[in-house]
Amino acid sequence: MKIVSLKIDDSIFGETEKILSSISIPRNRYINEAIEYYNKVQKRQILEKKLKIESLLVEKDSMHILRDFENIDYAD
Repeated sequence: MKIVSLKIDDSIFGETEKILSSISIPRNRYINEAIEYYNKVQKRQILEKKLKIESLLVEKDSMHILRDFENIDYAD
């Protein structure tokens, strides 16, 4: 484990302490779980942005290919 020193806004710290008193888990565990959750959210947002960019890159080619297929004469 790594030791991290951080500054927390007084209001966030107070709210956290209230929550911790009612759920009975250690502050350290609570903060670790919060960071883990936030990391997952950020990873999803990064992936979403990447997929949107890649989708836009292939969109034009996909439309050209679709038009090519539509123009094929399938007459027997």
